[in-house]
Amino acid sequence: MSSAFRGYFPALAACLFLAGCGDSPSSAVSSPGKTGIRMSELDAANTGLDLVLTSGGAPSREILEVKGCGLALIDFDSDGDLDVFAPNGATLESPERGPGCRLFENRGGLRFSDATERLGLQLRRWGFGVAVGDYDGDGFDDIYIACYGPNVLLRNKAGRGFEDVSDVAGVADGSWGTGCAFADTDGDGDLDLYVCNYLSFDPANPPARAAFKSTEVLGGPLGLPAQHDLLYENLGKGRFRDISKSAGIRAAPPAYALNVAILDLDGDSRQDIFVGNDKGWYPGQQPDTTYRNNGNGTFTNVGAAINTQVAIGAMGADFTDAFNDGGWDIFVSNTSAGHLFHVWNPNTMQYDELAVTYGVQANIEGWAVNWLDYDNDGWQDIYIGSSDYPGNKGLLFHQVSPLVFETVPLDDYFTHYRSHGVAVADFDRDGDLDMVVGHSTHRCDGYPGDDCEDTNQVQFYENRLA
Repeated sequence: MSSAFRGYFPALAACLFLAGCGDSPSSAVSSPGKTGIRMSELDAANTGLDLVLTSGGAPSREILEVKGCGLALIDFDSDGDLDVFAPNGATLESPERGPGCRLFENRGGLRFSDATERLGLQLRRWGFGVAVGDYDGDGFDDIYIACYGPNVLLRNKAGRGFEDVSDVAGVADGSWGTGCAFADTDGDGDLDLYVCNYLSFDPANPPARAAFKSTEVLGGPLGLPAQHDLLYENLGKGRFRDISKSAGIRAAPPAYALNVAILDLDGDSRQDIFVGNDKGWYPGQQPDTTYRNNGNGTFTNVGAAINTQVAIGAMGADFTDAFNDGGWDIFVSNTSAGHLFHVWNPNTMQYDELAVTYGVQANIEGWAVNWLDYDNDGWQDIYIGSSDYPGNKGLLFHQVSPLVFETVPLDDYFTHYRSHGVAVADFDRDGDLDMVVGHSTHRCDGYPGDDCEDTNQVQFYENRLA
């Protein structure tokens, strides 16, 4: 992934390696399949990563309850270990008074301890996307949370705790924020901030029920007002200013934005912005948006010109150099219409849509997306988390050789559902990538007989290569 990207949100996670090794807690180990992968779900009581996420009620009644929350990896104390942060959600009745965010400190050996109270973290607002970055340049990573209600910037006090500086910093926007990312978009050496906004929703006045595949379901997003995204310039000294209009971000119509990736798409050493939008295929709605950095503080929407302005329902996005050819490729999870795989073509300087060509279209309702080389063969594989619709399961595509992907049978790794937040890293320092998965609540309308219990336990999977 691009070194300039510092964002984490419901559909995007870090793929990081650490060095060394450690003993792991007890677990149930899956049998190795033909792919040679062993994924072991570790017991929360042993790892200490014990968290049941809140995402409204069960079953879900309104659109606010079905978007889930992200997970973030942060080395908050600069000890070389990655810690796990979850913003957590709330309920329709008390969107400002949920159970609260949680930060789990990595103690080594695949064991964590809950450091939330010790670090003074008191955020209880309904959180969604998360971005991690050192916005004030003091050497310690800070946390930004996109929320339903005012967003929150938590300043890291040298690993000893966090303080809410949202108002002072000027980034406490009150829209429904869904995704966010830090990046140095103006090249001045500090981290700026992009925030995805979704729509206007009033729990006291929810929309009427809607229809999906001839089934009555909860209402929205169609019919609810979409919101403009935000781009904040880092002014230094702990302050930001909203430059969305002058930078050209508001030139695009408001959209149901869910995710953002910031990277240098065209190799000009400037950070460009890709935004995945929900319901882009409907008339009057904004498809995915790609902003080219003009290098003068402004951006131009070039999605149509480079073939990334695709009308879909983008749930998540991640990018990598999939084929080791020097170009950034983008995978976008979609509704059951099929996922998208934008492959960079250096000859045309455009993206070719090749999901069908490479057999990774996968007609499931997807959400979290992660590029990762899970078997250490030097080629990037794709993990796609499933949405909250009953019956969906996560998928793993193995790049068995250059340009050739195969679906890994579920029994070869793990089975889980409703994976809205996924974080990937080598937590035990043994040279392969492990995974933390956060879940939302089933969207159970119209699916009688499905299990709609609130089973939102965060799961930890250790990768044990055969």
